[in-house]
Amino acid sequence: MAEARAFFRRRGRITILDRIAGRSLDGGMQDTDHLNDRVSDAPSDNWVYRILPPWLWPYAQLARWDRPIGWQLLMWPCFWSATLAANAAIGQGLYSGSLLVAHLFLYFIGAVAMRGAGCTYNDLVDHEIDMEVARTRSRPLPSGRVTRARAKIFIGLQALVGLFVLLQFNWFTVFLGVLSLGIVALYPYAKRFTDWPQFYLGLAFSWGALMGWAGILGGISFASVLLYAASVAWTIGYDTIYAHQDKEDDELIGVRSTARLFGDRTRIWLIGLYGLTLVLMFMAFALAGANLIAFLALLGAAGMFAWQIVRLDIEDAAQCLALFKSNNRVGLIIFFGLFVSLLFAIP
Repeated sequence: MAEARAFFRRRGRITILDRIAGRSLDGGMQDTDHLNDRVSDAPSDNWVYRILPPWLWPYAQLARWDRPIGWQLLMWPCFWSATLAANAAIGQGLYSGSLLVAHLFLYFIGAVAMRGAGCTYNDLVDHEIDMEVARTRSRPLPSGRVTRARAKIFIGLQALVGLFVLLQFNWFTVFLGVLSLGIVALYPYAKRFTDWPQFYLGLAFSWGALMGWAGILGGISFASVLLYAASVAWTIGYDTIYAHQDKEDDELIGVRSTARLFGDRTRIWLIGLYGLTLVLMFMAFALAGANLIAFLALLGAAGMFAWQIVRLDIEDAAQCLALFKSNNRVGLIIFFGLFVSLLFAIP
């Protein structure tokens, strides 16, 4: 470890090993007292710390309640699919506004619960890796503020909430939801055996693109499959940007990612991935009978994708995080377009 630390110091970099040793750039010791009840990669003034009692903070951190971007990105494919299915249902004489609103509420609750359960599970699997990465070593498990046994109980509680939500849908949608668990279970291990863990994340995070359609219409269609594929491509794109924050630590400890795979070609890959997202969504919208407003929203999303690609600096971790988070606005504008399209289509 000392040799590795000396090597990176000669290159003028502060690394994970320096942070583990508690050293700052000027060689002095850091004051890490503020990390006793916080995590380093989330705002310390979040509502979690203002409203919840301190004994709940580590569990909120495990579930990432202090970082809503995760459940937001999980939720949008559900919202897109349900609203697109509602557009298609109008043409089939099956539209129900109250059903759509109820489903959107359920997907919101389910996204928060299952994202929390998934993050807790991921932290259990990555416990030792997180101890070796500067950005993650202040999380509840590697910092010792929550035991593995309690984390497992917390997963169970969140999964019960997710199960309650799932059982409100038709049985085909319940079946789809159960199928997703295999992908969710596999994802944390993907970074150990493939350079494409973001693809596996996409498979899991985009599953709502199938479930939203099934919840409204009782099955899946080619339009929903296209929307699912578009969501997978979108996820690979934005999570590649996110992974650039950790690429030096990942290289040091042998964790694989598309950020490391793409390297300096990331911008070119993003053009392809985001372009594929737009093409597949265009096709899905057309097949489902969405009107012009939905396509205009897709044009707005294209502009936001272009902005991300132009602005991207893969060596600037703070900017990578900001660009990653901007994908919440991409999800919102696409949903807004589909929802307004629906309002104009209602007889």
